[in-house]
Amino acid sequence: MSASSRFFAIDTPVRYAGPEAETPRAFRWYDKDRVVAGRRLEDHLRFAVCYWHSFGWVGDDPFGGETFLRPWHHRADPMAAAKEKAEVAFELFRLLDVPFFTFHDADVAPEGAGLAESVANLNAIADLFERKMADAKVRLLWGTANLFGHRRYMAGAATNPDPDVFAYAAGQVRAALEVTHRLGGQNYVMWGGREGYDTLLNTDLKRELDQLGRFVSLVVEHKHKIGFKGPILIEPKPKEPTKHQYDFDVATCYGFLERYDLTKDVKLNIEQNHATLAGHTFLHEIALARALGVFGSLDINRGDELLGWDTDQFAMNAPELALVFHELLRGGGFTTGGLNFDAKIRRQSLDPEDLIYAHVGSMDACARALIAAAELFENGALTNPLAERYAGWDGPEGRAILDGRRTLAEIADRALASGFDPQPRSGRQEYLEGVVNRFV
Repeated sequence: MSASSRFFAIDTPVRYAGPEAETPRAFRWYDKDRVVAGRRLEDHLRFAVCYWHSFGWVGDDPFGGETFLRPWHHRADPMAAAKEKAEVAFELFRLLDVPFFTFHDADVAPEGAGLAESVANLNAIADLFERKMADAKVRLLWGTANLFGHRRYMAGAATNPDPDVFAYAAGQVRAALEVTHRLGGQNYVMWGGREGYDTLLNTDLKRELDQLGRFVSLVVEHKHKIGFKGPILIEPKPKEPTKHQYDFDVATCYGFLERYDLTKDVKLNIEQNHATLAGHTFLHEIALARALGVFGSLDINRGDELLGWDTDQFAMNAPELALVFHELLRGGGFTTGGLNFDAKIRRQSLDPEDLIYAHVGSMDACARALIAAAELFENGALTNPLAERYAGWDGPEGRAILDGRRTLAEIADRALASGFDPQPRSGRQEYLEGVVNRFV
């Protein structure tokens, strides 16, 4: 990208400058090479810039139109605009020095007159990505297909009452999965943006769930056929744009994956804002996914506590994030997953540099939180009391019960014969909350 056409006013990548740094163009906590809990911060956090919010969103909302006025949104030639957008995207990846990025097919390439032209456009931009990635640090965390934006998907994609729409969606997903594979993507994501219903008056629930189960199974089959090694990730969300979505939350997704025998190949990509819309905390959804063996990756953002929709704000709450990272450390951290910034700068954040400031601030918040979480974890301040609370289940009788070596009658007879009268023990919630505050 030439200096005369540079979108961002700065040219030097953002570097770590320490907690006392006064410039907004420096990391205060994210020292990527700092080793914490046995890994470099960069390897723990695995940050990814998302293509759609950072470069595709125009700054509109349901009550007002475009505010950003990005030049590529106004080019007469859609492919020329896509190439210009790619130049700016890779410039931001370089300035932030991030290891990963993510995209939807519709973010990176324009839709053509039909599926064949759309696929050709996607592959042409993938060729450009390959050339740029050859000289860049950044790699692909995951790709996905937009199966919700076009009007053909107003009644869903896989769950559509028209099998031709199902087939069109299959064509999009095949192309996006193959491009993800070609670019070395580490995962492939499926978000069912309109896989749900607005009313049960025109919805056959069982039929639509079976269609969705078959669709995901087909994607898994094709993944193996082309040799894609990463997991397929489903992203839970309870509502918006539909009244009810079939991937409501972690528990719902797990039941779906079990029913259609998909738990081996499909994991979950969890988002904070989606968790709160489902009535859960981010920590709950991560802990449950880990407990059920379906944890995959995270979209790192936040919602406004006073607004009941998906505001997709950059994550800046380090104390909340510290408990999230403590849970990740308990599970050994990411494998193929990472932290994807599925977040939008606000409509009034008009300047190109606002994209940099938003990512830098959130990367710092995550780094600060991880450092605190590692100290909390290494100290055993939460894990030791937790082990103590459940210690009885690790004893001989507890293990015998859970291993199936005791019948209900044998357990009941032991209780009758022993004459014991078990008494409750304090859960020490306030004490543990105070412990957390000593670290974060």
